[in-house]
Amino acid sequence: MTLNLFVDILGWAGAVALLVAYALISRGHFLGHSVRYQILNVFGSLGLIVNTAYYRAYPSTFVNVVWIGIGAYTLYRVSAKSKTP
Repeated sequence: MTLNLFVDILGWAGAVALLVAYALISRGHFLGHSVRYQILNVFGSLGLIVNTAYYRAYPSTFVNVVWIGIGAYTLYRVSAKSKTP
């Protein structure tokens, strides 16, 4: 497998993960603060970061870095809440 193909697969997988997350939250299957929703967002954005950085689409890379930051922060808050007695 070539590097270009690998990067393209990561990008498409990331795009699918973000779209699935959006569809599930829009249909009411996930809550915005749910772990499953945030994990789909983080991994989807990670795939898109690899793809957009590789192809030098830096504005999209920036958006996805921020998207991961939001998802990671939410996962941290959810985790901290679940540990509180």
